[in-house]
Amino acid sequence: MEKKYDIDHITQMAKLIRKDLVLMLKTNKGHLGGSSSITDIVASLYFGVMNVDPKNPQWPDRDRFILSKGHSVLAQYGALIELGFIPRETLDNLKSLRSPLQGHPDMKLVPGIEANTGSLGQGLSIANGIALAARLDKQDFYAYVIIGDGELSEGQVWEAAMASARYKLGHVIACIDNNGLQAMGKIEERFNTGPYVEKFAAFGWDTYEIDGHSIPQILDAVDKAQKTDKPSAIICHTVKGKGFSFAENVVGFHHNAMTEEQYEQALKELS
Repeated sequence: MEKKYDIDHITQMAKLIRKDLVLMLKTNKGHLGGSSSITDIVASLYFGVMNVDPKNPQWPDRDRFILSKGHSVLAQYGALIELGFIPRETLDNLKSLRSPLQGHPDMKLVPGIEANTGSLGQGLSIANGIALAARLDKQDFYAYVIIGDGELSEGQVWEAAMASARYKLGHVIACIDNNGLQAMGKIEERFNTGPYVEKFAAFGWDTYEIDGHSIPQILDAVDKAQKTDKPSAIICHTVKGKGFSFAENVVGFHHNAMTEEQYEQALKELS
């Protein structure tokens, strides 16, 4: 890792985002599992890597973040709250009528959201379009996209991956949330699209394989990805429900409500 990052600060931000997840889900069902598996990636991007400005969300030269697995938007909401894009009090109104914080990201409701996602498989196509537009406008920002491993069964992802390589979109960096679980069970028992490193490499991408909960490894992989003219895929090995012992590697926490006891336990474990 050549750039200097404040690892302690990013680690603290990841912890605060996980706390925000818990607070948002106190009285709601939601995607705790997939949101917590990407929290360290989200924290590393927002608090270490990306150029964004909460006071000017539409700054033309900002980096773009596309959450292709839009159901895990709680992690992004947490980052946007901690950065000051949206007021902290909004987390009390998750999925309420007229609340900006809905179950999937809405770019018209929340400053800092770059695309409406949730219909799986579309995020990489969006990132490609953003990168191509930036090239036409002679802009130099990056488009970061987080894709779920279950989402890789969507054919559109692989069509977009071919296009990324064909047009040499070196400013597209994809993080694959490889937690091994999808809504109904283990990916290897449902629709296994691996091996991911070999497939992305065969499509013409630079590839990296890391521990998706190691902030230094995430930052190092992004640093390397920024030095190539190819699109980059960072395969992030993660744990669904990371940070909450009752939810780790539990399929039921793909989308679920916490009991009062689990809520209290989650806050205790974070402290």
